[in-house]
Amino acid sequence: MTAYPADAAVARAGAFQPRRHSSSRFKFLKIFGSSGSTRRRSARIPLERRIPRYLGTGLALGFFGTVTFVGLLQGGHLDGFVNQYGEPHHALASAVGLGLEQVTISGIAQVRENEVLAAAGLDHRVSLAFLDVNDVRERLERVPMIKSAAVRKLYPNELVITLTEREPHALWQLKGELFVIAADGTVIDLMQDERFVDLPLVVGDQANTRNKDYLALLEAAGPLKSRIRAGTLVSGRRWTLKMDNGMDVRLPELGAADAVARLVKLEREQKILEKDVLAIDLRMPDRIVVRLTEEAASARADALKKKPMRGKGVDT
Repeated sequence: MTAYPADAAVARAGAFQPRRHSSSRFKFLKIFGSSGSTRRRSARIPLERRIPRYLGTGLALGFFGTVTFVGLLQGGHLDGFVNQYGEPHHALASAVGLGLEQVTISGIAQVRENEVLAAAGLDHRVSLAFLDVNDVRERLERVPMIKSAAVRKLYPNELVITLTEREPHALWQLKGELFVIAADGTVIDLMQDERFVDLPLVVGDQANTRNKDYLALLEAAGPLKSRIRAGTLVSGRRWTLKMDNGMDVRLPELGAADAVARLVKLEREQKILEKDVLAIDLRMPDRIVVRLTEEAASARADALKKKPMRGKGVDT
């Protein structure tokens, strides 16, 4: 009976050790067993769920595309293929439904649609997927008539182009050639359209960049505006106006608008433009110098000869 407590203690001690061992074994299994359970679960995922969608289609298209490209290259038919269907990557994109089928253009008045497409390099051989919209925009903005362009894609098959044109502002004559220019002086095109025949005309080197100054002189001319045919920029400094009767009006470098106002006053008070005058020089603010026609100069000389003069050696 006295051994019972000792046996009980031994029994309790022996029972504790397996629980401690069991506990450590549980931790061991927990660390490494979770990986094993994960492997068992992943093994149960169906194969079709672990393969990306359309992988087979992509591989098949890639395979056939590669075979086709290599065959065309080896057979010497690649150039003909490109001419007909475009570059291989464009042709492949078109084959899967990403070709360029529609181009919407807005903002055009002077430029024609076919000119826009040609400038942008767009045709049936280009795909929308591989089209660089920045490149298209830069191509279009190199066209003199086009001031700015915006280009965007609308998948799967449409390209939208919005243009801002330069408006014809004046005509510029240089070395015998006539150009249509914009307000900033940019040359738009050769003058080949009768629609622009009534635009203001500037003549001479750098006159295109000064056409706004010339237009300001036209406004200052008021009632004489319609009688001014052209403005010639002389030495890049001052203007000479060509009137509808062939008369030249030379303006000063500074104060040109004031000189034009003097011309308006002369015409109103003396009808100067109706006289036999080849040129009027208004470059000096305190005087007016005129150059007469040959007939007018001869008539004036005869009149001066007949006019009695006072002074030494002259009969009165």
